[in-house]
Amino acid sequence: MNAESERLEKAREQKIPWRRWGPYLSERQWGTVREDYSDGGNAWDYFNHDQARSRAYRWGEDGLAGISDDRQVLCFAVALWNGKDPIIKERLFGLSNSEGNHGEDVKEYYFYLDSTPTHSYMKYLYKYPQSAFPYDDIVRTNRARTRHEFEYELLDTGVFDENRYFDVFVEYAKETPEDILIQITVHNRGPEAAELHVLPTLWFRNTWSWDRSVAKPSLGRIGGAVRASDPKFAERFLYCDDDVPLLFTENETNTERIFGIPNAGRYVKDGVNNYIVNGRREAINPAQSGTKVAAHYQMTVDAGGQQVIRLRLTNAPPSAGITPFGKQFAGTLEKRISEADEFYAAVIPASLNADQTNVVRQALAGMLWSKQFYHYDLDKWLAERGSDPYKLAHKRASRNDQWHHMYNGDVLSMPDKWEYPWYAAWDLAFHVLALTMVDVDFGKEQLRLMLRERYMHPNGQMPAYEWNFGDVNPPVHAWSTIFTYRLDKVQKGVGDTKWLKSCFQKLLMNFTWWVNRKDRYGRNVFEGGFLGLDNIGVFDRSAALPTGGFLEQADGTAWMALFADNMLEIAIELAKTDDDYVDMVLKFLQHDAMITSSLVQLGEGTGMWDEEDGFFYDVLRLPDGTAQRLKVRSMVGLLPFCAATPFEPALFDKYPEIAERFQWFLDARPALTASFHDPRKIGMHGRRLFAVLDENKLRRLLAIMLDESEFLSPYGIRSLSRRHGDRPYLLHVDGREYQVGYLPAESDTGMFGGNSNWRGPIWMPVNILILRALMNYYAFYGNDFTVECPTGSGRRMNLYQVAEELGRRLACIFLKGSDGRRPVYGGSGKFQEDPHWRDYILFYEYFHGDNGAGLGASHQTGWTGAIARLMHVFATTTAEQVLELGQKAAIVETASQWGEQLAHA
Repeated sequence: MNAESERLEKAREQKIPWRRWGPYLSERQWGTVREDYSDGGNAWDYFNHDQARSRAYRWGEDGLAGISDDRQVLCFAVALWNGKDPIIKERLFGLSNSEGNHGEDVKEYYFYLDSTPTHSYMKYLYKYPQSAFPYDDIVRTNRARTRHEFEYELLDTGVFDENRYFDVFVEYAKETPEDILIQITVHNRGPEAAELHVLPTLWFRNTWSWDRSVAKPSLGRIGGAVRASDPKFAERFLYCDDDVPLLFTENETNTERIFGIPNAGRYVKDGVNNYIVNGRREAINPAQSGTKVAAHYQMTVDAGGQQVIRLRLTNAPPSAGITPFGKQFAGTLEKRISEADEFYAAVIPASLNADQTNVVRQALAGMLWSKQFYHYDLDKWLAERGSDPYKLAHKRASRNDQWHHMYNGDVLSMPDKWEYPWYAAWDLAFHVLALTMVDVDFGKEQLRLMLRERYMHPNGQMPAYEWNFGDVNPPVHAWSTIFTYRLDKVQKGVGDTKWLKSCFQKLLMNFTWWVNRKDRYGRNVFEGGFLGLDNIGVFDRSAALPTGGFLEQADGTAWMALFADNMLEIAIELAKTDDDYVDMVLKFLQHDAMITSSLVQLGEGTGMWDEEDGFFYDVLRLPDGTAQRLKVRSMVGLLPFCAATPFEPALFDKYPEIAERFQWFLDARPALTASFHDPRKIGMHGRRLFAVLDENKLRRLLAIMLDESEFLSPYGIRSLSRRHGDRPYLLHVDGREYQVGYLPAESDTGMFGGNSNWRGPIWMPVNILILRALMNYYAFYGNDFTVECPTGSGRRMNLYQVAEELGRRLACIFLKGSDGRRPVYGGSGKFQEDPHWRDYILFYEYFHGDNGAGLGASHQTGWTGAIARLMHVFATTTAEQVLELGQKAAIVETASQWGEQLAHA
């Protein structure tokens, strides 16, 4: 046990609130559905960045390097002004969907450098230009560019030329759960001395303007400190190291600026901005009270120099006689840094070198910084916009009209707190892989939240994301649940079957929803529509088809085969100690068999498996009854490979009637086992395998997947085959041509906003599914099953070695190569060469299919952060363990040579 592990244990066993304060502020509250009260539902235009400094938010708060309590009553963040910007820098700037040539995009440089799971220590870096921030230039230039051109980035504007910028490091260290030390260190990287205003800001989230019954909190000066008082919240005090001016205003909308309506009071949200930038002294309350306050530090930082600011947010009042900034301050900060190092030394395998360790630690830091308090009461939101479903006279909401049961008010793991500052159910399933490396309790709770009655729809559907909770995400929750259970079981020595049972019951409702809603004709052929893969198909799969008819989706059906696999795996685990789950084992054995069979053959007509090509395709069923395969070589056709789960013989030995009853089921349906891998076959160590692909189909599909002219990139598995680069798929409908071509970088269409692309880039989550499937096949087939990797190379590998090779390629996206450059940063000289940039890692949403450069959301530490788990697995697992322990092997703590192999690759 180390100090941070002890804090986690005390939080779990003694309920000591070490997690109460954390990085729970959003990085963009404007432009979200929660804040959209327009009739048309255009969230980006209704509440934009320009309004954010003046308009109080309804449902949450945002800030720069900010923290809050876990109910977001009180917030703290850093604001900056370089003396030249038109506004103070209180929040991160980026483009809305209509402004960016590739959709919304943050245009700032900031890095999550460190965090422990209890947030006892955190570190953040923001790079702030010394010249005026080029807001208008960025918008104007990107709007003028087409989807076939690169995005215009902040570095392209020249504001960082000659290193004329500040590095602003923000550190937090907890003395106790309620006593937080804050240190802001400003470095001038430029050639000349430069002026900077630093404005550490404390404010209350506005809850009073929307509900007259809510008492208004207050901030006021008490000696040299600020006292924060709220009737439902214990008092807090903010101490500043120096005697600096305290600028008080109210967190209230400037209605005069936003709506042309006179303000109800003299002091409004943008009061500090107006005082600092415009010199309006009347914008600040001379009575030294309000609901928002900024300490005003004004400094000149020498060229190459630095200055330090210290603050303390605590529950200890001045009357307690504390010395906020004595020797203890520096001692506590140093101690928490040391404890963070000790904690991660126990988490990150020692076999990884310094660069690999840096990547893993920053990935985990990003995961922890990406927590956010997410507040959204759908019933209240609908009522406020006149869409109360229980009133006879109500207008239909622009979105989420059927989700009035939802109440969200929790700390959640976000995909990206600027570009996706709202949870996504299938993203979250992958977040947990990395989060459980450092905080199993938080990871488990995240999975259970999505299944609670105030999230899951009464009909059993899981919420997708706030833009449309009713959209359909891939059903990977069960996959993550059983994997998380096994992780927890190895760590603690005993499985949390109570938690697993709770999850299984709700997952059963979700499985039933899929069977009842997405299997059109009851043939175990699933549609699902969107399914999270954006523009991967010929058509927009969430809209009506221009051909009429419907799609039978290879990925939808494959997801359900995997879902059935995982539910079977959970049922088997629970049946080991509870006879009541034996029938559930049989239920999902049957579901599994029928769904996997339907992927390969339907009995009649055109199936998804193409025997000539050795690949899976979506099937277009036309109104006249004809059908055709849409022969796009994409991730859609690889996902059936992922539905493969080996099972240990123990349960069948304990309950022989299961094998007998399942044998009877299969004997009555001989066509089933003719179409997929026969689950009665015995593999390594007596295991059985449920898989869509039999050995012949497995070899054929692997030959395509591992072909470097198709899916295999130097940096992982592409989402679309490279063969479509010179042979795009074409379909003609009513005189119109539909085309799918290989696009290794950004999308060239506006489908789904145009800000993500599944037509060639590498996506971390599906690569991880492929890796786990390879491990599962290996646990069944063992060393005798080998394939060429890459295809045509003459180099044969068993499936563990193939997985290891893919893992190496994925990790190399972030690691320095022999030339000292990181593929993730492409041709950016600043990121590749500058010592103040090159070792800070960004975990992008997806990656260029040929060169590994980062694309899409730049801080998508959500599912991309799972690279930490992947690197950990191959550094702590051997092929022998996979054979001996099957699915458990991926979490056994035993060193291998993978780290050294990666370093010398």
